[in-house]
Amino acid sequence: MLVIATDERYMLTRNGTFFSTGNHPVETLLPMHHIMQAGYAVDIATISGGPGKVEWWAFPREDEAVTGTWDATRAAFKAPHRLADVIDAGLDDYAAVFIPGGHGAMNGLPSSPDVQRALDWFLDHDRLIISICHGPAAFVAAGMGRETNPLSGYSVVAFPDALDFGANLEIGYLPGEMPWKLGETLTEQGLTVQNDDMSGATTRDRNVLTGDSPLAAHQLGKDAVEALLESFGD
Repeated sequence: MLVIATDERYMLTRNGTFFSTGNHPVETLLPMHHIMQAGYAVDIATISGGPGKVEWWAFPREDEAVTGTWDATRAAFKAPHRLADVIDAGLDDYAAVFIPGGHGAMNGLPSSPDVQRALDWFLDHDRLIISICHGPAAFVAAGMGRETNPLSGYSVVAFPDALDFGANLEIGYLPGEMPWKLGETLTEQGLTVQNDDMSGATTRDRNVLTGDSPLAAHQLGKDAVEALLESFGD
């Protein structure tokens, strides 16, 4: 499985303050735990080839599945592949691409031509595309420079705008409004966002599997393993 991690640490909010973000550890490592336990190897890539960033303040240090997966992949996150190099070398060996959550996924990934190339390949070759929470922000890249996003018509779940522009501001989780709305933008791109709250929901539409939040990380990992075994179990 190819993991496309964000290499961006900070999100500039609309009021000019920065939010310290990156890849959310639960949304990144718990789905990976299930997939690795099923026998799949993972390769980590970032757009720049620089280290994948982790939201350390959200790291659950007592969770053995998360900490064990981090121990197994720490070196790969610190010295990942450059995404363009992975694509140029060929993606035939990958059964799936996984785009983790964390607000950091909204930085860089949605405007990356390399993310577009990767999504095109996985769509064209009927391989799995797995994402969670803010990770589907990367799906915006698929529509760059095109009249229609090739993911238009797909149903997904993602972190709800109502929380990011409501409770997350009110409780101080975010220091200011995000630069753009995830669900609204996905809808404008022709995708159907099925959820308007955070419940741990997951969904699968064809070969695209998504989860709505950290609450969905465990189930999304199990869903991904089931889909991988269904497609590649023999």
